[in-house]
Amino acid sequence: MAEGDSKPQKTSEKTETRFGEGFLTDIWYFAALSSDLKPGQLTRYEILGEPVLLGRSKAGQLFGLKDICPHRAAPLSAGRFVKEASGAETVECPYHGWRFAADGACAAIPSLVADQPLDVSRIRVRRYPVQESQGLIFVWIASDARKDAEPDQPPPVFPGVVGGGPKLVDRMDFDAHIDHAVVGLMDPAHGPYVHQQWWWRSAKSQHEKAKRFEPREAGFSMVRHEPSKNSRAYAILGGEPLTEITFRLPGLRWEHVTVGKRQVLSLTCLTPISEKKTRITQIVWSDHPAFLVLKPFIAAGARAFLRQDGDMVNLQNEGLKYDPPLIWIDDADKQAKWYHQLKREWAAARREKRAFVNPVEAGTLRWRS
Repeated sequence: MAEGDSKPQKTSEKTETRFGEGFLTDIWYFAALSSDLKPGQLTRYEILGEPVLLGRSKAGQLFGLKDICPHRAAPLSAGRFVKEASGAETVECPYHGWRFAADGACAAIPSLVADQPLDVSRIRVRRYPVQESQGLIFVWIASDARKDAEPDQPPPVFPGVVGGGPKLVDRMDFDAHIDHAVVGLMDPAHGPYVHQQWWWRSAKSQHEKAKRFEPREAGFSMVRHEPSKNSRAYAILGGEPLTEITFRLPGLRWEHVTVGKRQVLSLTCLTPISEKKTRITQIVWSDHPAFLVLKPFIAAGARAFLRQDGDMVNLQNEGLKYDPPLIWIDDADKQAKWYHQLKREWAAARREKRAFVNPVEAGTLRWRS
């Protein structure tokens, strides 16, 4: 067992699968955009209640470490990069100058003198595997902090990442557990009440919907279809748009719209900061000319949507603080039920060291909105 970080991840069957408690592990979590982390930069993030240092060395190497020095608990992110005699770059703690390599091993303790025997490499901080994909940074959160295991799967890949870098990026922290944030995100019936803009729809504009769903990798998808006639915002794309909306564990939801050869991808990433706070990152890519002319208006609309959802989360918290039982109904809340089933199956498959079996069955859901 490595010195300095012997504390296991606080997870169990109960905390991983009970709604509104705990977090899934052995899975990739979105952390940041690649552009957020410049060479020579150290940045502190909080993911699943743990401090995570994401760093990019001056040479461009990306890495993740627990942002606590095992000596006196100072955050390593407040330190700096130091080049060793070997040429390797290490992170120097700002308190006493302990230095750590990208793999978490201690490289030097300046206060030691020559006749003080100590194998400093046995002192380690937890390493978080990180990968960049499509301009996004993902962090692998293992179930056991004591094991320096590599991920057994790649991070997710999304369709429609086109047109260079993102056209829009917006972030907001919701005062909610990721479970409530996810369920709110996929809820198909709240739109006419929470999002009542003239350019979108009103509470009076409700129609019966029937949408086909299929299981997808670690999630499910509302298969490609024409947008509802009362969803006015699609009109700015012109032509005959088709859309597909997909959800994937632990908290990734994307809408891929095609208009002929043009594409729009709207990706929403939910990252749990703590038990009671979730970061929402909304990213849009597109090669559609509408984003050249109407980008300020589209950005303002997306920002308004996100903040309306945030306001509703805060209002919902007034009731949730009494821990009431919640009633979920078919078909409007079927996606929420699927999410809970997916969580349980993911946790069980990892615990039992077997392949994940998607519990979602293909079918058509109907509701009014």
